Amino acid sequence: MTPAITVGVDGSPESLAAVDWAADEAALRGAPLRVVHAWLWQPLDVPVVQAPEEQAKFARAILREAEARAADRHPDLRPTSDMVSDTAVAALLGEAERAETLVLGSRGHGALLGFLLGSYGQQVIAAAACPVVSVRVPRDGALPDGGDVLVGQHGSAEDSAEVLGFAFRAAAARGAAVRAVRAWSLPPVFAYSPGSLALVDEAGGLVQYETKALREALAPWRDRFPDVPVIEHVELGSGGQVLLAAAADARLVVVGRRARRSPVGSRIGSVAHAVLHHAPCPVAVVPHS
Repeated sequence: MTPAITVGVDGSPESLAAVDWAADEAALRGAPLRVVHAWLWQPLDVPVVQAPEEQAKFARAILREAEARAADRHPDLRPTSDMVSDTAVAALLGEAERAETLVLGSRGHGALLGFLLGSYGQQVIAAAACPVVSVRVPRDGALPDGGDVLVGQHGSAEDSAEVLGFAFRAAAARGAAVRAVRAWSLPPVFAYSPGSLALVDEAGGLVQYETKALREALAPWRDRFPDVPVIEHVELGSGGQVLLAAAADARLVVVGRRARRSPVGSRIGSVAHAVLHHAPCPVAVVPHS
């Protein structure tokens, strides 16, 4: 059975934007669409406590609205839905174990701050077994349908295989180009000893090294997706800054996350964190080894 594109909903405008993106993705990929809402009865902090059946009725209405929205957007879709009796984080992480992609909404906080990821979203993205796409409410009410798929490439070809694969599949489904970005910084020796720059050849040895590393990482995916145009971008700077500078016209940004736990638990990583909070388009975070 084909894994589903799964979207978590809570009735907010952000989650409805996530439904739109998930429905589009399912239609593009010919994948099933699954809509989930996590619900555990608990007394609400209001003067009149709702009975559990009233809260359950509200939860079911959220699912019906999301299903109807997806079906209206793509009449050929037959979305399924489920009300999961668990906390939001636990329910979504459970869904991520069997989903092809998990889609979540992100709350907007204005043009200056970008959008701030809620604590639930951060926990899910940091630990999910599958790629997670974070979608904000579009300013003009429409999801971006033009522009490149922007992907951050880091490390070796093996390190970035899952991330690049996701980006190329997304671009192929959309008839879009892949813009692959590799950011780099000077080794510490140059910061402490500027004279050491003389050791770099006049042709720009460090730039050539980074360009070669990016080209080698892209080579197998170019072969696998020959119809997808590829734009290479190598720039000196921090990964987050370089990606955000290139994201203005992107339709999707794809970044990686190390799928291993640190002593303080799972983490998103500084580059993914920056892009999730400030990119103007949907962001996919892909776990990799």
